[in-house]
Amino acid sequence: MTSRDRVLHTLRREEPDRVPFDLSGTHVTAIARGAYDNLRAYLGLDPQEPVWLDVVQQVVVPHADVFGLLGVDTRGLFPLTSHNWDVYERLEDGGDHWVYHDEWGITQHFPKEGGHWFSIAAEPLADAPPEVSTIDAHPWPNARDAARIAGLREAAERHRAAGKAVMLKGLCAGIFEMAQRLRGMETALMDPLLYPEMSDRLYGRIADLKIAFWESALGTLGDVVDIVVENDDYGTQESQLIAPEQYRSLFKPHQKRLLAAIKRAAPGVFVFFHSCGNVRPILPDLIEIGVDILNPVHVSAQGMEPVALKRDFGDAVTFWGGGIETQQVLPRGTPDEVREDVKRNLEALAPGGGYVFTTVHNIQSEVPPENIMAMWEALREYGRYGG
Repeated sequence: MTSRDRVLHTLRREEPDRVPFDLSGTHVTAIARGAYDNLRAYLGLDPQEPVWLDVVQQVVVPHADVFGLLGVDTRGLFPLTSHNWDVYERLEDGGDHWVYHDEWGITQHFPKEGGHWFSIAAEPLADAPPEVSTIDAHPWPNARDAARIAGLREAAERHRAAGKAVMLKGLCAGIFEMAQRLRGMETALMDPLLYPEMSDRLYGRIADLKIAFWESALGTLGDVVDIVVENDDYGTQESQLIAPEQYRSLFKPHQKRLLAAIKRAAPGVFVFFHSCGNVRPILPDLIEIGVDILNPVHVSAQGMEPVALKRDFGDAVTFWGGGIETQQVLPRGTPDEVREDVKRNLEALAPGGGYVFTTVHNIQSEVPPENIMAMWEALREYGRYGG
């Protein structure tokens, strides 16, 4: 099978020859530069300048030699957004940190010493009047800017010709998450209770921008893309950031029209949806509105036990991730512990297809290369189907 065949079989919930492997096909299944540089050295490969996937998160796209050695089945397309569009060229000196003002008006800082990623330091609407007019007057990005997708069709055609599954990242973080980045988390959580009209206008404007992006991007790329990537974070380690009833009344209607617009623009694509944490209570809602792929399987979060998820939802959604626990086992475990975790998760999620292997979230800088390779070796050993 080609990589693309392997992934498409999996998305149809059929068993391919082996479990597909994703690394850096998305901004939430990637590898941090520090871990990547160490991995190259461990493999005896020459150092290379980074190919930035997401500058804010400091994660990279592996070079062709690493992709080839690891047999990665996916390739990502990364449009120009606030996370990778001339970030370094726009930095200001803040003394002990760098300052970055992104296209949404959000201020981010990166420590000059010991920094691992950019963090939000100021939200543009945090102190703005909680009125509809505030939302209307904000200087919103141009979601349809053709520069965002310049060169991506050519890249997609190369990936297709090489037999890879092609994934396309979206404009920004999710509707709920962007509201937090624009208003501040505490304020954003109170807004729908105190200022429902303003809140709905904000959610609607973010959704409208996402729809505008997807209509523009898929008008050019829809026939060469297999999977589109959307996201929003609703889960915590134990439960959810908001009650499921709040999700259904506040965000689900906007997500429903967003996913419908994607399917209209490119009927053949699969929708990948990322949310960390325990999202089990709203998983039926996500499936209902058109989510084809759930990422990650946050295996250490309450309610996200792989065996139970596969049993209850494996006939309706493809699981993407959860192959190795990334908070403790991957960075701090022994190689044997890594292999055992991979084996256990594959046994739960792989049977019958409908599963793509990757980590729970991005591989962070402190992860030793020995553990990355132990993960990969275990996938090769235990991730094959019979027949």
